[in-house]
Amino acid sequence: MLMQVETRALKSPTSGTGLTVTDITEQASRLEAFDRHERIWLGRDENRGLTAIVAIHDTRLGPALGGTRVWPHESFDAALTDALRLSRGMTYKAAVANLPLGGGKAVIWADPATDKTPELLDAYAEMLMQLDGQYYTAEDVGLSLADADYLRERTRNVSGTTIGGSGNPSPVTAHGVYLGLKATFAFRSGHENLSGVRIAVQGLGSVGWALCERLHADGAKLIVSDIDENRVAKAVATFGAEAVNTDEILSVDADIFAPCALGAVLSAETIPSLGAKIVAGAANNQLAKHDDARLLMQLGVLYAPDYVLNAGGLINVAGELDPEGYDRDRVLTSLREIPATLMAIFERAEKLGRPTNDVAQEIAEERLARN
Repeated sequence: MLMQVETRALKSPTSGTGLTVTDITEQASRLEAFDRHERIWLGRDENRGLTAIVAIHDTRLGPALGGTRVWPHESFDAALTDALRLSRGMTYKAAVANLPLGGGKAVIWADPATDKTPELLDAYAEMLMQLDGQYYTAEDVGLSLADADYLRERTRNVSGTTIGGSGNPSPVTAHGVYLGLKATFAFRSGHENLSGVRIAVQGLGSVGWALCERLHADGAKLIVSDIDENRVAKAVATFGAEAVNTDEILSVDADIFAPCALGAVLSAETIPSLGAKIVAGAANNQLAKHDDARLLMQLGVLYAPDYVLNAGGLINVAGELDPEGYDRDRVLTSLREIPATLMAIFERAEKLGRPTNDVAQEIAEERLARN
């Protein structure tokens, strides 16, 4: 079990290369996405091109663990909002999955295709070391397994690595989503047989593609979209998938909508055009606002809370932090709890007439309150 930690003062800088790490919690508190976050750090190094935000939401269950996203947000506030929302989601994801971890998230404000240099990663590794065990990170959008290995060679505050044993978390995340999607479909239909079931998959990245492989093997009829036309063409050739434009995927006639790209795709504006009656996908923060789940419920759509469904990646990288070392069998055993957790959420939500994300959050808060 991981030890619970308290927020500590930072270590002194490890080099004279220009890295500064500043507490911007007060600045962040003015944003709508701020939700009793414990601490938000801003790391900057102009010489090496680093602007990084680490948001620590809640460490009652243990040290914060969350991925690092490298993304060229349109503004600093947009990057900060992303970190705040994602870190809060990680708190609930860890709590619902019964992990001894807190919620955190990092965003590096940069274009991963052009700005992600070894020098930038060196500066970020130094920032992680200065946080002195308050935050552990892993892959996310824009940060690859090779990047994580590079960081791990410089600081132990990195998981999801070949060095630590867990490797690429995407296949494990996809497997957990697959198990949860089948459980969600079974709750609505009474059976898990996906043969002939029309599933609209938004996003064909590492997790979306691995999910498609499992769904195709089960005989599902796939409808796919992605900003990368080559991925779409490959899915058509590999899975016999139907391709649609990215602005059409949400409204196509399907049994299940599986968002596997970036978040906030379900909003008061988009939900009325949703073509499926089940939402079960891998993306984080699928709802633009928490209350959007109530609109889904009112329209008869069964929503599998994203941080419950996609917890497999967190479970996998958390395995590296176990004192006994990483054990893939133990991780896969934990993944099999995802369907049971979803069923408990659906049953309580149906009994009480409440949105599923309200119930999931309530369960997480109950576990947090015990610590």
